[in-house]
Amino acid sequence: MDFLPDSPRGRSDSTGSSTSQGSRSKTVLRQRLSQLMTCIEDLSSDDEAGEEVSRRLDEAFQLCGRFEPTDAFRLHMVTWNVATAEPPEDVTSLLHLDALPLTDLYAIGLQEVRATPVKFMSDLIWEDSWSHLFMNTLAPRGFVKVTSVRMQGLLLLIFAKQMHFPYIRNIQSTYIRTGVFGYWGNKGGVSVRFSFYGHMVCFLNCHLAAHMGNALQRVDELEYILETQEFDMFDTPHVLDHKVVFCLGDLNFRIQDHGLHFLRSSINGGRFNLLWSKDQLIMMKKKEPFLQEFEEGPLHFQPTYKFDRKSDTYDSRSPKTWLGLNGKKRKPAWTDRILWRVKPKGLPSEDDDDEDEKTSTSTVNEEDEDPILVTQNSYTSDMSYGVSDHKPVIAAFTMEMRKCWDTPLVSVSPLGVWSADENPLLTYTVLEDFMSSTWDWIALYKVGFKSATDYESFSWVRENDLPEIDEVIQISMEKEKIPLLGGEFVLGYYSTNLQSIVGLSADFQIKESQRAAAEGLTPEDVNGINK
Repeated sequence: MDFLPDSPRGRSDSTGSSTSQGSRSKTVLRQRLSQLMTCIEDLSSDDEAGEEVSRRLDEAFQLCGRFEPTDAFRLHMVTWNVATAEPPEDVTSLLHLDALPLTDLYAIGLQEVRATPVKFMSDLIWEDSWSHLFMNTLAPRGFVKVTSVRMQGLLLLIFAKQMHFPYIRNIQSTYIRTGVFGYWGNKGGVSVRFSFYGHMVCFLNCHLAAHMGNALQRVDELEYILETQEFDMFDTPHVLDHKVVFCLGDLNFRIQDHGLHFLRSSINGGRFNLLWSKDQLIMMKKKEPFLQEFEEGPLHFQPTYKFDRKSDTYDSRSPKTWLGLNGKKRKPAWTDRILWRVKPKGLPSEDDDDEDEKTSTSTVNEEDEDPILVTQNSYTSDMSYGVSDHKPVIAAFTMEMRKCWDTPLVSVSPLGVWSADENPLLTYTVLEDFMSSTWDWIALYKVGFKSATDYESFSWVRENDLPEIDEVIQISMEKEKIPLLGGEFVLGYYSTNLQSIVGLSADFQIKESQRAAAEGLTPEDVNGINK
């Protein structure tokens, strides 16, 4: 759990409110050519077919000519029902840390994180063990936790490369319960939304109703979550108002009708396609319009539930005979899923219903003047983890977009040489109008920091007057709070209204203090922290 600086203070708010063009064009052109082939097959009249072909070609070439060069960002997503287990020692392979191109954002959704009353209360004060593991793994690679949200066993974590932080704004989170008539949070959804370089993105982590016969209830719960979760944003008050929505979690959809022997033989033979037609989510997508707006890559990996713990063996429990309780082996199922949706505009686009051909799925909102293209690069599971009866599911995406802004809201810089021998100085300048506040603060972070509140020291911004645009303001930090041993650090301007760091300095060096040099201090001498 993160804590903000706590100090008596008056408050006032201002009222201000690459990839190449060719790569993107080829993607859109492929989509249009696919539609052309469909038109030719469907239309009976040669004249009608000719007119439709001509129209589609014109549209394709216009679109390809209209797209501007864009930037590409890599997103790595994980969903995992951890079944109250403690985390494994290492999650390196789960996060694909050495994959190329390098990842820009991580979204990690966990379900059934252990949430006994005592542990849940302690996790509200200190970070839970799963969050600690992911932060400790990602921070040395330059990833900082953007935010997290938890509702009992549901946990959603968002991480971003440090360099993206000034362009991640308006961060908000929410949750909704669906368990036990909507009063219990063992089931439901938790969401995080933010603006990423000006594009509104939302992540939703769900845990829906269990058991084979509850497919309709799962659909109702998901629709209820999408319709009722609200954010305090005038332009995107609901989940589906966002330009891109990623929905992940233990959606609990099962494979119906097939017997256990057929399921296991199909899985062992790698014939997953034989099971797709009876996957409840695929079946429901054909009936439910709101589900048809979501896309999913092909299920070319084995079902991720239910396994014996610490093994790759599906549920092997011996049937019990006493009163018939818990005697039934669970059938394998793709309960753990990752979906995405690009906000439709105008008429719905024509969908390709052939799951087997969908090796890489792309979506673009063509009528948006600032379009975004989402391409799924991989969709798989990681069978190496055995702490849970579920296996984690992983998806990698590329998001191509034109940055709506590439200048931070605030510029911040250290002034002169910094050490703990005297109060160091810094300057900051507001570059664009935004809702600045005298509750904003500037923090000193050690390079490799884990979250916005993982600071060594901080200073409030100027208290008396809100800054003018381009005004250079100088403040100081207390030398007593500067690390004695020095090291490599960065300054960050935190906006309380936007709930994010909106300006970062370049990395800079703090000199070892005279006291540390004279006394030969080591990190152990300052309580094990490199101060």
